[in-house]
Amino acid sequence: MAVIRNKADIDVVEAAEIRIRNVFKNGVTVYMSFSGGKDSLCLAQLTINLIQRGEIDPKQLVVQFIDEEAIFPCIEKTVRDWRKKFILLGAAFEWYCIEVKHFNCFNELTNDETFICWDRYKKDVWVRTPPKFAIRNHPLLRPRKDAYQDFLPRICIDGITITGVRAAESIQRLKNIAKMNAAGNKITHKRQIFPIYDWADRDVWLYLKDQNVNIPEIYLYLWQSGTSKGQLRVSQFFSVDTARSLVKMNEYYPDLMDRIIRREPNAYLAALYWDSEMFGRRTRNRRNLEGKAEKDYKAQLICMFSDYDTYFPTEKKRYIAERYRNFFLQISSFADQKDYRMLYEGLISGDPKLRTFRALYQRIYSRYIEQAKKARKEGKPNEKQ
Repeated sequence: MAVIRNKADIDVVEAAEIRIRNVFKNGVTVYMSFSGGKDSLCLAQLTINLIQRGEIDPKQLVVQFIDEEAIFPCIEKTVRDWRKKFILLGAAFEWYCIEVKHFNCFNELTNDETFICWDRYKKDVWVRTPPKFAIRNHPLLRPRKDAYQDFLPRICIDGITITGVRAAESIQRLKNIAKMNAAGNKITHKRQIFPIYDWADRDVWLYLKDQNVNIPEIYLYLWQSGTSKGQLRVSQFFSVDTARSLVKMNEYYPDLMDRIIRREPNAYLAALYWDSEMFGRRTRNRRNLEGKAEKDYKAQLICMFSDYDTYFPTEKKRYIAERYRNFFLQISSFADQKDYRMLYEGLISGDPKLRTFRALYQRIYSRYIEQAKKARKEGKPNEKQ
């Protein structure tokens, strides 16, 4: 689906404030998902500004933080600081430390692809101790079965949830939001609204700077360690996005890896195989370690798709592999070696949320369409057909 962008005569900050005011005008409880990351900080500051200007009622607001246990110390400090701000303004703040499932990219060796936050059976090796004021259970929670994405909509059914989701974060988000707007919908089936959905990365950082919002120091550490602006994402330690940065972050948090390995022994893989295809790395060091010989990635993919039991032993892996296999068959007539390499590395490094898959889909088909248009304009057949 083509995505058409329309320019407005107001800036993104004013547009976001209008959306937030409109949500509160419904008179129902407004839930705010808060993570302590850059996007949720923007949403929180927008909301606090409106409260302080008397434009929305803080008594309608319930801020919700799902503490995933394995988080950076500066994220915990940031959330604690904002909890105080919201409570002082008269809003409710719910800090959950509950047993929800989270994908664990390190557990592939044991064919166990989930991490249970605050696992009652691993209390002696928890990465952190939960705050005394944290909510430890809930009647609507299915412990050890629910992901937080399952749990939160269940408890927020009486109101509307606002989140810091942005279309610029992924191709899939952009398409889904564009599809919603095209259908005239402004709210998801889970009663969610995205006030800053149209903010670019530069809008986020500029707003935080203009509003003098203190950002978690992990962003500065990631930037200092060479992480690009587009990859400045902070999440739970065992997600594939953050796992790649654990080795670098040990320099800034000297005891971090020790605590992580006590909680998840397979996390040593980050240290041993940091510069490898397991983490999708393409560094000079990886090339030196693996040699200069280029793999036949198309042949490697055919081999993997021919032996599901060996390469994809779990239900989750087989589901992802099936998506990759169908895509592989669709593009086999015009894909190049670079495309096959990216498909291969996506499968090897793990793609639980199919982000790599969606990015590849967009990149390869966009390139093919451009080539086809150019060939038609020049009156020549598409060379890749």
